[in-house]
Amino acid sequence: MKHSTNQQTRRGRGPARRIGRTLAFVLPVVLVLSGTLAVTRVNWSGSPSDPVLTAADTSASAGTPRAAKRAPQDILRDRLLTELQEENPGVALTHLQQAVNGRPKLAKHCASIARALGQAAVRVYGPTRAQSYARPVCDTSFATGVAAAHG
Repeated sequence: MKHSTNQQTRRGRGPARRIGRTLAFVLPVVLVLSGTLAVTRVNWSGSPSDPVLTAADTSASAGTPRAAKRAPQDILRDRLLTELQEENPGVALTHLQQAVNGRPKLAKHCASIARALGQAAVRVYGPTRAQSYARPVCDTSFATGVAAAHG
């Protein structure tokens, strides 16, 4: 009689035991994969590699109150002006185009950013060399900035 009771008890725990075993195998695999994916998305180099900046860019606004956070277009403009000085206007214009392509909401600020880049390029490179970097990013606003700074 004892044997039949054990079989009945095992059958009662059967589905729960199977579910528990499945979870015990699947859950760690899912956690490892999601952790691995999360780690690969983090920029560990410390320098921004993505030209598109988010509104929640913590590196530019760390320690500032919420009301004092800068707008994404202002952060992007400042970053591109730094790139213009460290690299060249062509790199900054390429990253501006990539940023606008990646975040269409930045398109309305593209012309003013490109003009600011053109004006800064004249200060850094002179009018002739600055004009050599002009290309049709944001409806030739870079060239307009160069002309405005030169004239």
